[in-house]
Amino acid sequence: MLSNFGDILDAVALGVPPEAPAFIHGDRVINWGEAIQATNNMARGLIARGAKPGDKIAMYMRNRPEYLMALAAGWKARLTHVNVNYRYTPEEVWYIFDNADAQTVVYSSEFRDAITEIRPRLPNVKNWIEVSPDGKVAPFAERFEDLAAEGNGGPLDIERSGEDQFFIYTGGTTGMPKGVMWAHEDLREITTAQARRMGIPVPETAAELTEMTRNAGPGGRILPAPPLMHGTGLLTSMGTMMAGGCVILLESGAFDAEELLRAIDAHKPQTLVIVGDSFGKPILNALNAAPGKYDVSSIAVIVSSGVMWSLEVKSGLLEHMPGAMLSDGFSSSEALGMGMSIMAKGGEVQTAKFILGERCKVFDENDNIVEPGSGIPGMVAIGPPNPVGYYKDEEKTARTFRTIRGVRYSIPGDWCLVETDGTLTLLGRGSACINTAGEKVFPEEVEEALKTHDSIEDALVVGLPDEKWGQAVTGVVRLTEGHELDEAALRAHVRKHLAGYKTPKRIVATTQSIRAANGKADYPTAKSLAEAALAGAD
Repeated sequence: MLSNFGDILDAVALGVPPEAPAFIHGDRVINWGEAIQATNNMARGLIARGAKPGDKIAMYMRNRPEYLMALAAGWKARLTHVNVNYRYTPEEVWYIFDNADAQTVVYSSEFRDAITEIRPRLPNVKNWIEVSPDGKVAPFAERFEDLAAEGNGGPLDIERSGEDQFFIYTGGTTGMPKGVMWAHEDLREITTAQARRMGIPVPETAAELTEMTRNAGPGGRILPAPPLMHGTGLLTSMGTMMAGGCVILLESGAFDAEELLRAIDAHKPQTLVIVGDSFGKPILNALNAAPGKYDVSSIAVIVSSGVMWSLEVKSGLLEHMPGAMLSDGFSSSEALGMGMSIMAKGGEVQTAKFILGERCKVFDENDNIVEPGSGIPGMVAIGPPNPVGYYKDEEKTARTFRTIRGVRYSIPGDWCLVETDGTLTLLGRGSACINTAGEKVFPEEVEEALKTHDSIEDALVVGLPDEKWGQAVTGVVRLTEGHELDEAALRAHVRKHLAGYKTPKRIVATTQSIRAANGKADYPTAKSLAEAALAGAD
């Protein structure tokens, strides 16, 4: 059975026209023939440099073709992908490399200083591969282009397995990221299950996939606006690669709605990937500001996941893209494909993100099934296929992936009510995780940074609704005696320790207790205090 991503790419390579574009990045176009040769060379070169099946290859760069080419090379060499948030501080990046046991790191030259700083503490990294537009690399690194050009570009004679792994690093309940371990075969089963249910043929052998690709011609074009280092952009791009399509990547370091619209106009993608209103609102504003300026008629599907996507923004986008279908998904790295709502112009919105089904169940705290219409809250549980677990964290694996009545479920902590018709009304994640523009921020991490400042006696961090960010990270602090609130100084202090998006947008002081009687954090009180203090303050 065809279940390994490297085998899938090899099969697609035999069927897709070599002149078809695989990646577009500004003025750069890399066709399939070039991408196949480069990734084969790189895979073989990494093996020659000591990489063994199961070794970790970490990607530390913004959106660019080299990310996906290194990913493909890793699959072909049977290496395990590790995503790295490029917004992290050097210390946070070191944690990812160290925790993942990275053997190879592929990074872009803009992060050379951070790599130079942390490299002495990473003796297990054997290969440093630098992507450098000017061709200059650090003394300890190899040029990406040299590795990609080393060899004849032919396929590797290597036997792969559907059990080869793919990591997605995501935030944990303690605030430290954890590597979610997926097997290739399980990820593929999730992506092909819907096609099977609809009666669409799914190739089961390499020969079948090659023939299907040859008959169908090049796959579709996708433009992922969010970072590839997050699951939404990466997984959708992977699907396009394994269908022989083209991934269009933006050049700017920060999201620019007008750049995105220019790229749609120029390159005609059929699929656009965003992250809710944090991307949708700027796109809609740019379209409203200049009606007819950009040709966006190629867009057939807009995919979003990970943050709120409001009905108002959806409706506005459909005024400019009346032929598009909007797919609003709810997933986590630990539980993919939990549910979605679909909207088209003139069509109805499925307001429930989840519905009870073959994979989706709801259990109460005693692992009993929650009956529809009972009014009893429960936790969403997603049945197999599911991740292997969290890398090097057996305790968290046991908490999240639980076997109930002989079935192993992923239960990441989403609470809901089950309505009479079987639809689910989401109540929220059990933790106090903050989602700001698609980034996960765990309050405990920011709180600890705040409390290292001399003026802070205690601190809690909450997320407040924000039009731009979805949720704004907001600090509520109790000051030590004799100190006054210096919001700018506190924000600067946090920024020294954590990535910028984790820094509170606002900090308010209170003399009230922000702890419950048992000493635990009282987040509802903290949130109320923050709302009251900021009401009308700006």
